[in-house]
Amino acid sequence: MNISIDHLARLARLTLTDEEEAQYGDQLDKVLQYMETLNGLDTSGIEPTSHVISISNVMREDNPRPSLDREAALGNAPDRTEAFYRVPKIIE
Repeated sequence: MNISIDHLARLARLTLTDEEEAQYGDQLDKVLQYMETLNGLDTSGIEPTSHVISISNVMREDNPRPSLDREAALGNAPDRTEAFYRVPKIIE
C-alpha cells in the first residue's frame, strides 16, 4: 500500500516538518506491516466480537422519584431572577 504522509497530513489539515514526515512515515509503515501479519492469521473458526470479554450493564434501575422543588434548586444559585438562574451573557 502506497500512502503518502504528505497526503495524509493535508487531509488532516496538519503542517509537518520533514523530520516529522520521516518519523510518522516509519511509524505508519510499521503499523501497516503488522496489519499484514494479522491479515495472514487463520480466523475462520473465531466469531467476530466487539469485546474480548463479556460485558454487562451495571447501571441501577431507573425508578422515578420526586425531584427538587424550584426554591431548593435555586437556593444556592449565586445569581437568579424570579424562577431562573442568571448566567453571564456569552453571545453578543
